[in-house]
Amino acid sequence: MGESETPRVTIHEVARRAGVSHQTVSRYFRHNEGLKPETRRKIDLVVQELNYRPNLVARSMRTRRTNRLAIALPASTYLWPVRLLQAASITAHAEGFQLEVVSMEGDARARAERILELAGSGQVEGILSLTPLEIGPGASPVPIVVTGDYDDNLRSVNELADASPVREIIEYLASLGHRVFFHIAGKQSFASARNRKLLYEETIKHHGLTSYGIALGDWSPQSGYDAVRGLPEGSGVTAIVAANDHVAMGAVRGALSRGWRVPGDVSVFGWDDEELGRFATPSLSTVAVDREVQGREAMAKLIAEVRGEPVPQSPSRSINRVIVRETVGPPPGGLPDQD
Repeated sequence: MGESETPRVTIHEVARRAGVSHQTVSRYFRHNEGLKPETRRKIDLVVQELNYRPNLVARSMRTRRTNRLAIALPASTYLWPVRLLQAASITAHAEGFQLEVVSMEGDARARAERILELAGSGQVEGILSLTPLEIGPGASPVPIVVTGDYDDNLRSVNELADASPVREIIEYLASLGHRVFFHIAGKQSFASARNRKLLYEETIKHHGLTSYGIALGDWSPQSGYDAVRGLPEGSGVTAIVAANDHVAMGAVRGALSRGWRVPGDVSVFGWDDEELGRFATPSLSTVAVDREVQGREAMAKLIAEVRGEPVPQSPSRSINRVIVRETVGPPPGGLPDQD
């Protein structure tokens, strides 16, 4: 061993400094709840002082347990579901697991082959996939949970593509007196964008309201800005339903650049509850999407399957919530007459 090399700290050294047995330290790293608080505190201090990490490879050879899980995503440069991943990671760590995020290339069948390779490698005890996989029951040696809420390109489907808040938004704006609406849609290759566009059209028709039209945007602030700048004078539009917060903020800027007051002349709704929208002037009305609860529930399900415990049932609820802020108010004519 060279003079510059530092000997690896062992579990026995941790045990000696903490004044406990090495079996007790081993139980500590297995997150055994039977340890006394004082014993756990002593080991905590030594582990932090020595920056000790257990040898997971050696442990897995002895116990066939790695305490490692994986989240699999399709290879994509467009977006990553950061909030979902953070919530899943926190849930895994709280239960004593380490988490790896792996990117899988190819179509569903190709990804399934790579997932099965990972499952059979002995490196992880379970896999959470954010996209559909072509894997038959019993094909994997470890549990695999598929959320099914993203497609091959990380575009939202199923629960994340729920468009029902569009109806609530339009009905709320109509209750304030708005009668002429304008929708700036997202990319129509996304199920979420198509669903919102369809429900916008259905709700406008159902309530006998007027839609000036639909601008097909691309989720960018520029598309919102351009759509509003392109509205002709006298369009009568007083309410804008945007595909997401980025589009909505572009729409607000486009309205202000034309000398329109927001919300005095036109009201704007976004979607996603981006933090920047909360601090904008005016603050942005939007739809909050609880991706954190989705990440927690998916990871809790995987951990339960890994441990052979009953899988927790997700409550019946929507992960979307409409939030009214400063970009929404009555149209220029004021509130409708109340009977």
